[in-house]
Amino acid sequence: MSEKVSIKQSISTMLKLQDQGRYATLLGIGPMSPNLLRASFELAKDDDFPLMFIASRNQVDKDDLGGGYVNGWDQTRFSADIKKVADAVGFNGLYYLCRDHGGPWQRDKERNSHLKFDEAMKLAKESYLADIEAGFDLLMIDPTKDPFQIGKVVNLDNVIDWTVELIEYCETERKKRNLPEIGYEVGTEETNGGLTTTAKYENFIQRLKGELDKRNLPMPTLIVGQTGTLTRIGVQAGEWNFENAVELGTMAKKYGVGLKEHNADYLDDVTLLLHQPAHITACNVAPQYGTAETHALIHLTEVEQQLVKHGLVENPSNLYKVLLDKAIRNGRWTKWMEGDDDKLTVDQALNRPDLYQIILDVAGHYVYNEPEVKAEVAKLYANLSENNIDGQRYVIDRIKDPLRQYVETLNLTGLTSDIRKNVSQAQKA
Repeated sequence: MSEKVSIKQSISTMLKLQDQGRYATLLGIGPMSPNLLRASFELAKDDDFPLMFIASRNQVDKDDLGGGYVNGWDQTRFSADIKKVADAVGFNGLYYLCRDHGGPWQRDKERNSHLKFDEAMKLAKESYLADIEAGFDLLMIDPTKDPFQIGKVVNLDNVIDWTVELIEYCETERKKRNLPEIGYEVGTEETNGGLTTTAKYENFIQRLKGELDKRNLPMPTLIVGQTGTLTRIGVQAGEWNFENAVELGTMAKKYGVGLKEHNADYLDDVTLLLHQPAHITACNVAPQYGTAETHALIHLTEVEQQLVKHGLVENPSNLYKVLLDKAIRNGRWTKWMEGDDDKLTVDQALNRPDLYQIILDVAGHYVYNEPEVKAEVAKLYANLSENNIDGQRYVIDRIKDPLRQYVETLNLTGLTSDIRKNVSQAQKA
């Protein structure tokens, strides 16, 4: 395998390549399932681009802290399983394990329980330590989910103080273990008080840099800025702002860091192509891939029903009903709902057929790891296999569709080779 290039090296190299006319936007992929990992590695191997897997604390975390809903992964199992998939695919490119929205109150339970600050910070540090020991490459430091400030602008002084405290903790623990450098991502994409203007963005960067310099701590690798994106039920509901993106990207580069865009799901080709002249260094996409996989599974249940109709399957799976029931009872769909629907109880939702498809779209992926769901998926695949249909291959290929759209429009093809060539030349100089 070729020599590893750190994410800090990759981002700094991308900023240098911009000066040579080579623009690209890294894609942060929410690891919604093992099938998505496989699809990502296969595509990255073919198209020669770096992978960033961005795991939230709800998705991947220590078992002691509640674990993760994605495949039951804690940090160690997540790291090991990703390596297994990379090896199985024969991938020798660059991939990065990234913590998305790490920090206090970033698990739903912590926020809903209104944990006191000291306890929330203690748990955040425990989670970060597990990230570091599992070999994560990038940690997002996000102390902006204060449950005592809901609907209000989180005090910027607090955000900076807490961000510096967490970076200092992570750097201290990393150095104790003599581990390689890691990158940091800071800021928030929230439209309410987020880093939406150049003035706010630069003020944040300058103040943060001042505090980090005092402690001899590294500058972040990426800083999140608000470009107008907003993900809602299966759509991009924001108003993407080219001028704002250009200003934020230029400002970030002035300080040697990259602009990170969140909530980039469901963007159209025109907007994605404009990411290059807008100088956006990286963007995150997550729910869209979960929806794509759920759609693929539902399509396969429809195929199975046709096989039943023609007498080719005698004992069909019950995946659709089980997946829907588990998704509704899981309750996570409420955060995606609009209007009064976000106040519905589980029992009320079970009696709302008009919401079934919406709930599956936004919450089906939350329950892929439920034993009953896994059993029905296995049964579905077996029934299809008996009729010469590779169900899992179909799912993986359908997940590739939205991935491929972003790879092509964000100009990612060949980026790994370009980065490695530039890094090698710099080392020889």
